[in-house]
Amino acid sequence: METNRKTQALPILITTLATLAIMAVATAPALAKNSKKSPPHSSAAASSIGSIPAAPEAPNAGQHDSIPGPAWKTVGGTVKNIEGEIYTVEDYEGNQVTLHVGQGTKHIHKKKVGDTVRAEITRGGFANSIQ
Repeated sequence: METNRKTQALPILITTLATLAIMAVATAPALAKNSKKSPPHSSAAASSIGSIPAAPEAPNAGQHDSIPGPAWKTVGGTVKNIEGEIYTVEDYEGNQVTLHVGQGTKHIHKKKVGDTVRAEITRGGFANSIQ
């Protein structure tokens, strides 16, 4: 008789567990929408795990970064103008890109107007490196 009870209880247990699993999956998105998460950079635990820091905002129009920073993109083209630390490069699509070249820029050779260059720049236009 005891074996019969176990045999009858097993389908009920499986059905109950399946129902609970379905309810958990169905309500998870709703719970996620309602939960308030703090940004990853504000949590000490998240920063110790190695989360990606928030990208700094780009400088206002007419302003350039004056120090090296996170690379934003690589620009390739021809140097059209050099005024002090400001290089104007015409990229391969014909766009004019202004680069700020400073002490933190890694150079291979001194550049002059007409040279073909490739530069890794920050969002604010600072050339981390120029080749």
